[in-house]
Amino acid sequence: MRESGILFPVFSIPSRFGIGSFSKEAYDFVDFLEGAAQGYWQILPIGPTGYGNSPYQSFSAFAGNPYFISPEKLIEDELLTWDECNSAFFGGDENKVDYGAMYENRDKLLKIAFGRFREQLKDRKELDREYKSFCKKEIDWLDDYALFTAIKSKMNGASWLTWEDDLKRRKASALEKVKKELKEDVEFVYFKQFIFDRQWRALRKYANEKNVKIIGDLPFYVSLDSADCWSHPEVFLMDKNLNPKVVAGCAPDAFSRTGQLWGNPIYDWKAQAKDEYGWWERRIRRNYDFYDVIRIDHFHGFCEYYAIPYEDETAENGKLCKGPGIDLFNTLKKKIGDLRIIAEDLGNNTPENEALLKESGFPGMKVLQYGFTSWDSCYVNHRHINNCVVYTGTHDNTPTRAWVEEINDGERSFCRRYINSQNSDYGQLVWDIIREAYRSVADLCIIPLQDYLCLGREARLNTPGTSDGNWEWRLKPNFLSEDLKRSIREMTELYSRVPKIPED
Repeated sequence: MRESGILFPVFSIPSRFGIGSFSKEAYDFVDFLEGAAQGYWQILPIGPTGYGNSPYQSFSAFAGNPYFISPEKLIEDELLTWDECNSAFFGGDENKVDYGAMYENRDKLLKIAFGRFREQLKDRKELDREYKSFCKKEIDWLDDYALFTAIKSKMNGASWLTWEDDLKRRKASALEKVKKELKEDVEFVYFKQFIFDRQWRALRKYANEKNVKIIGDLPFYVSLDSADCWSHPEVFLMDKNLNPKVVAGCAPDAFSRTGQLWGNPIYDWKAQAKDEYGWWERRIRRNYDFYDVIRIDHFHGFCEYYAIPYEDETAENGKLCKGPGIDLFNTLKKKIGDLRIIAEDLGNNTPENEALLKESGFPGMKVLQYGFTSWDSCYVNHRHINNCVVYTGTHDNTPTRAWVEEINDGERSFCRRYINSQNSDYGQLVWDIIREAYRSVADLCIIPLQDYLCLGREARLNTPGTSDGNWEWRLKPNFLSEDLKRSIREMTELYSRVPKIPED
């Protein structure tokens, strides 16, 4: 079935409180998607962000990002007042997220709400039951994450690898002692995760009722400084001192003489296979609590991965190792059932990776920006198949308007000739490229919102290999017009991508 959707991160949603959240503006965007005949909303990972504010370096593979909790919804729940919200400073630029201001002030506001929430629990039995039910259902990861967060805060953000040995090794008596000492801090984390879960479920339910499905990202690797590594070191290749034996990265190539050193811990796939991939089963199930479809970032890692000795300062001494392959997905299908997954297979067109993608049955990705800068690339339209997802660009690409401006004359000429565009105006050329994506035989077409708006480099979400200025772009309030909605809908109807109304 042919469908289309829009890529638009939660943090980029317009908001009066510094960062996109599950507020009215998020519901308005769902209405925009419905009106534009879009069947999918693709977002980035929604876990609590770590180093560099990256959603791909999260403190937990299971938790939600408290920054996305809507203050307006807390006002509706009588947990905050407008005066309290309006007096908090979350940054002065409506075009960018100020993560420093968020870090300094968001929890202060949420702690006020937490105090009133505890008072409400005394009188509202239904709310108390809902809260206890959530904590019980999510106990597998919630207890460890809450304690990890509380201890980390006490240690001024220090990595768990530097904690005192008893806490690092999770000695039972040490954990019990710190639980008592940090009881209120731990319960504050429970509260934030409960409210996040409650607000997100309501928004996702609203989207589904509007016939809009959510695509969310699942990063292949987890952060070394995460609750996952601390609470489940057996999932990873760790030594007796709980330091990683090897870490992730990329081999030296024409772009980097010493390779890339990412630093993520490597999975102990042999141990995981013996456990029937229990941790991965729990992770996938949790992600289906968040999303309707999971896009797995760096799908190639399941085929093969590059492992670098932990103490090395470059990636030169790493080696290529085999991943779990199809065995992982066959096991997950038996335990979970149908896996609604999109494989991020960009830049890894090896025979092994293509074989794994074909055997899994998951759709891969085709990015037109890559297709128009390489002759007879696998990403241009005539190389597409039905079982794939076509994009103009992804969160790691510059918006297509900037891309059109920055490529060389030969590439721009090839692009124009391929799509038969005579438009000299770059904005019109962007829309011609979008049209080319819609024309593809790919079952699903996803367009970043910035491309529909013909925005330039100022709206780039992420520049790989850099640590500053990423994950900050925000859409200005009231920037989505009825004309834009109508134009998207007309193209969606023209190329038969209107989602079918599900039967009851």
